[in-house]
Amino acid sequence: MPIPIINSIASWVLKQRIHQIELFLKYPHEVQEELLMNLLRSAENTVVGRHYDFASIRSYATFKERIPISTYEDLEPFIEQTRRGEQNILWNTPIKWFAKSSGTTNAKSKFIPVSNEALEGCHYKGSKDLLCLYLNNNENSGLFIGKSLRLGGSSQIYEDNNTFFGDLSAILIENMPIWAEFSSTPSNKISLMSEWESKLSAIINESKNENVTSFAGVPSWMLVLLNKTLETTGKNHLLELWPNLEVYFHGGVSFDPYREQYKKLLPSGDFKYYEIYNASEGFFAIQDQNHSNELLLMLDYGIFYEFIPMETFGTKDEKVVPLSAVQIGVNYAVMITTNGGLWRYLVGDTVRFTSVNPYRVRVTGRTKQHINVFGEELMVENADKALSKACTLTQTEVIDYTVAPIFMDGKSKGAHEWIIEFRENPKNVEEFSRILDLELQAINSDYEAKRYNNMTLNPLVLNLARPNLFYDWLKDRGKLGGQHKIPRLSNTREYVEQLKELSV
Repeated sequence: MPIPIINSIASWVLKQRIHQIELFLKYPHEVQEELLMNLLRSAENTVVGRHYDFASIRSYATFKERIPISTYEDLEPFIEQTRRGEQNILWNTPIKWFAKSSGTTNAKSKFIPVSNEALEGCHYKGSKDLLCLYLNNNENSGLFIGKSLRLGGSSQIYEDNNTFFGDLSAILIENMPIWAEFSSTPSNKISLMSEWESKLSAIINESKNENVTSFAGVPSWMLVLLNKTLETTGKNHLLELWPNLEVYFHGGVSFDPYREQYKKLLPSGDFKYYEIYNASEGFFAIQDQNHSNELLLMLDYGIFYEFIPMETFGTKDEKVVPLSAVQIGVNYAVMITTNGGLWRYLVGDTVRFTSVNPYRVRVTGRTKQHINVFGEELMVENADKALSKACTLTQTEVIDYTVAPIFMDGKSKGAHEWIIEFRENPKNVEEFSRILDLELQAINSDYEAKRYNNMTLNPLVLNLARPNLFYDWLKDRGKLGGQHKIPRLSNTREYVEQLKELSV
């Protein structure tokens, strides 16, 4: 079948989904309420369902009152039972796949259950919808005339008691229909390679002669791959190698610190960037407009959403609200109930709503990744934006960074200590530090108040990281590639001290 016909058929099929999306846009609360009741009915005869008497729950108010908020540690005993091959524990259909995730702040592995419903009705559905929304916005797209260069996590699938675990990307590749491999590069065999540096070379060798029309992967690791590709091929920019490139689908970390570097690699005003918000626990939101920085919350993926305002999170006054009660501009911790058997589960992410008609969000950070030692409430979103602005003003480029508090000691005041790895160090480090500090104050009024006249906080301290410091930190911990990254912000000095020790 000629490629243009394949492109037309694929576009037509994907665009049919628009009508279903329009339904949850028009009736968001009704869709979410019906979804919750369906989840409860599905799981009422499971071990957890009988324990909390799901069968008698007929309203959100009862659901909220009866079922406690849970972390991974709370659900771990039930998950371990399922990993041992026992079924009907958290969910009513057999679960044999588990997405292994260590997160960013905890070395302990998490095994997130992935049911067939979650696989098909959430993760794959999200991938299809991403294409659907993109094609709906770009009718002249030639996306399917070529291939998508994908950069997933490492690793093979491991078997244990007839259950299987691995990176989510490995699980998705293992289960994807065969036609999907034909539209992607590299091959599944290379995509599932564990050793990052060998994998990098193999991806380049296989993909450099393909007609690549899109990219998909985490910005920081994709940047490593693309720079290495240019170095290997001797091209000046990526459009010389792949002239039909039109879009980069990205997620996992904020794009702001890397935006200018991508513009140099892709010097085309027509090139588009589409962001997604997904995790091992589910596929949550998709950029639904060209040239936007907002993500549409997808409400019919088998995920029921609740939110906790961060100002009350973890306190005795903690407040939980459903989607219908969220407000624009408030920072919320995300809590989900899913068709994979996670019940009122804290994902660990924070979001801010930019719109409630329809519901669009920006990811602002992690519940454990912020600095509030001195009442400054610095979020990852603040740090990313301030750093991006400072780089623009000083014409510098950042590879990676992390921030920690300098605690008050005796009469000395506190401060924030930054370790930044630049592509090339700033010509004037003191000037860069000053601009970064001012941008943080402009973005975050709490930080500004603490910095006023050095009342509580002294000016930030900036350390220049040696080349490959962050890469070496990740390599030492077996975390190269995929979704792995060092925490951006921390209330402790653990990561800063480890980096300092490694930099000697």
